[in-house]
Amino acid sequence: MTTLKRTPLYSVYEKEAKLVPFGGWEMPVQFSSIKEEHEAVRTRAGLFDVSHMGEVEVSGPDAKKFVNKVITNDISKLTVGQAQYALFCYPDGGTVDDLLVYQIKENGFLLVINASNIEKDIDWLKSQIQEEQVELIDRSSETALLALQGPFAEDILQRCTTFDLAILSPFQFAMNIDICGIRTLVSRSGYTGEDGFELYVNATEAIALWEKLLEAGEEYQLIPCGLGARDTLRLEAALPLYGQELSAEISPLEAGLGFAVKLNKGEFIGSESLSIQKEEGVKRKKVGLEMIERGIPRSHYPVYVENQLIGEVTSGTQSPMTKRNIGLALIDPTYAQIDQELEVEIRGKRVKAKVVPTPFYRRVRG
Repeated sequence: MTTLKRTPLYSVYEKEAKLVPFGGWEMPVQFSSIKEEHEAVRTRAGLFDVSHMGEVEVSGPDAKKFVNKVITNDISKLTVGQAQYALFCYPDGGTVDDLLVYQIKENGFLLVINASNIEKDIDWLKSQIQEEQVELIDRSSETALLALQGPFAEDILQRCTTFDLAILSPFQFAMNIDICGIRTLVSRSGYTGEDGFELYVNATEAIALWEKLLEAGEEYQLIPCGLGARDTLRLEAALPLYGQELSAEISPLEAGLGFAVKLNKGEFIGSESLSIQKEEGVKRKKVGLEMIERGIPRSHYPVYVENQLIGEVTSGTQSPMTKRNIGLALIDPTYAQIDQELEVEIRGKRVKAKVVPTPFYRRVRG
């Protein structure tokens, strides 16, 4: 039996939260309830332990050249203090992983990768080094990652630091910031569709930071949140999850992530296949679904139009904010127009749905 890994915060919540296996880790799926935690993030703030994510530092004289070769996006215009969403692709255009790229110094980058893919990604990165002078260092075990998300996230975090958080725009970050006496990389980013911050600290400081943030957020009714709410939040925001909207068999273009694929930057791994896909048109397209009849779409449920199988659901849930039964699906692009009626097969019965715009929920910007 495989032993599940635990984050540095495990001892804080082992008796407080409902724990589940996730990507080889024992993680909290909920502390109170998924619905309560979801609504807290949408209306106040929530605090997540996402220390299971992987962090790989890439440095050396050819770091920028190497990173630009292995990702779909273009980092040539990034400067120190900026981050970018990107993907790794196989030569056939399938997705190795999606990630965030942080430029932490002139010739240094921090790649933040998915928990279930850490070993696979690092092996893949090593295999792509040719003549480049680069060094890869796995920082995952020494790094903890907390996500403070929601409309009051900035107010709460500002109570813990003299650094002016307002100067950080989305996908900007600052290093070595004193947060409650703890040296932190503060990134204005998240996976919930809300404003918020991702906080990278030394693993030994994780418990202290967690407790100090909850204390600072008490008057804002900040609560700890688990992976269950993280999933419903990202789904309302129509953000992809590796293993569902992305995989070795699903390309970024099929997943609707063309904004992170810069085919004009020059050659990168997968660029030839992705260029052909773009030119010829994708054979599958990610769409948003809303159920017309009663039922919740779930991953791998078949999708039909008039007895013709046209694709499958990749993710689905009942949206806690809109109360609609929603899902993402990968389907034949012929049927991807808004308001196109479809049928989702739920436990052997075909149930009516329609294609709707995404995201399903947009935050109110102050």
